[in-house]
Amino acid sequence: MPFTRFAIYYTPPDGPFADFGAHWLGWNVASGLAVDHISPYGFPTPIDQITETPRRYGFHATLKPPFRLATDQPVEALCQALNTFSSTQKPVNCEGLHIVALGSFLALVPLGNASGLNRLAARTVRELDRFRAPPCPQELVRRRKHHLSQAQESNLSRWGYPYVMDEFRFHMTLTGKLSKSDLRATQSALEPITGPLISQPFNIRDLTLAGEDERGMFRQIQRFDLAA
Repeated sequence: MPFTRFAIYYTPPDGPFADFGAHWLGWNVASGLAVDHISPYGFPTPIDQITETPRRYGFHATLKPPFRLATDQPVEALCQALNTFSSTQKPVNCEGLHIVALGSFLALVPLGNASGLNRLAARTVRELDRFRAPPCPQELVRRRKHHLSQAQESNLSRWGYPYVMDEFRFHMTLTGKLSKSDLRATQSALEPITGPLISQPFNIRDLTLAGEDERGMFRQIQRFDLAA
């Protein structure tokens, strides 16, 4: 299947947490298939509307943001390089995850010290950057509409995305933009569902190469184990 863009994600392994994410968003990133949403009880807005924006990306945390493949780099070389890279990186842990509002959307973010996650993300961006084609002028214009800080502008120029390196924050997006009242209500309804599903400590043991298909949906291409 041809892909228009690629990204390097953390995605949960098969199990209840991954099942929740797929059925919450209505999209299974591992299979590349639409699935039914979870029961809508207690949510202020229909779930398909709450999750419309993050659905296309699947349930994940971004480590290397979506990029077009450089013209001189075949996808097979990207897979080989990611396999080599992953084999040199140790698994990382944090205390757990919890739901917070990041501006006007909800996401799962780490509890406690996230420095190990941040270092893994920075290495992923840096070590695999040769596979990234430069952003097109239209993309740069779109990014700069968000009034980037000096550090974010520097990241955009160097790495093709503003929110990497020191501007990175590990998160697993759960919703699109919501009103303040809907944010509170949705968080209250989600917390008792997600709490029992999140391991403590929370572990990352592998990386996922994902691709954007012709429908604009991201799906898993291959998983790569981190070093034991």
